[in-house]
Amino acid sequence: MNAEDIKKPENIVSAKPRLLNDNNMHYCPGCSHGVVHKLVAEVIEEMGIEHTTIGIAPVGCAVFAYNYVDIDWIEAAHGRAPAVATAVKRLNPDRMVFTYQGDGDLAAIGTAETIHAANRGENIAIIFINNAIYGMTGGQMAPTTLEGMTTSTTPYGRRVDLNGYPLKITEILAQLPGTCYVTRQSVHTPATVKKAKAAIKKAFANSLAGKGTSVVEIVSTCNSGWKMSPAKANEWMVDNMFPAYPPGDLKNI
Repeated sequence: MNAEDIKKPENIVSAKPRLLNDNNMHYCPGCSHGVVHKLVAEVIEEMGIEHTTIGIAPVGCAVFAYNYVDIDWIEAAHGRAPAVATAVKRLNPDRMVFTYQGDGDLAAIGTAETIHAANRGENIAIIFINNAIYGMTGGQMAPTTLEGMTTSTTPYGRRVDLNGYPLKITEILAQLPGTCYVTRQSVHTPATVKKAKAAIKKAFANSLAGKGTSVVEIVSTCNSGWKMSPAKANEWMVDNMFPAYPPGDLKNI
């Protein structure tokens, strides 16, 4: 490969999208949130919809998503992002509306809002960051915490008889008639980042086309909550998270 090939736009993977501003991110080193923020900014920019996109920010680690991606945002109460997105999209059907939520926000306090918005087939996109733990508030067990996984509230591991089974909320959403696209991706390698970006772009296009609810789950790491280095967290995710939450499309119509 010569120097001119390296300079081709398709080979430039580290360039910062225009919509991702210069504010210093508050995320821990190795966190998946920053990567997904970059993908969201790239997709919006490439689709040319920065002036017609409205993001619904969550409660949790990504509570300050609006500080980093320069589009219109609305801050929702804990778990209520799909309900807020429903109102925004119905009042502004020409807008691209998406929520950005973690597993605690989407699959715990927001379970009802998520399921019912998807069951109604609201024309929104949902980006779901699943790191199987409450990262912001001290590393407690989340609905998606794996069986046997240690957290600050399950120091001896999650027990099914005491804590129930890990909630595979994405599989549940895929069964609903209102969802048109449900996929599970990750961002731990260049190849998976590329797939995740394509999934986000497809979800956004579905929203604009009025096809129903699209859900993009990103199986992620929380090296701080997991008490691991970023590199070790990626390895642990592949070895432990992927068997429980396998990447790939669950629904695509």
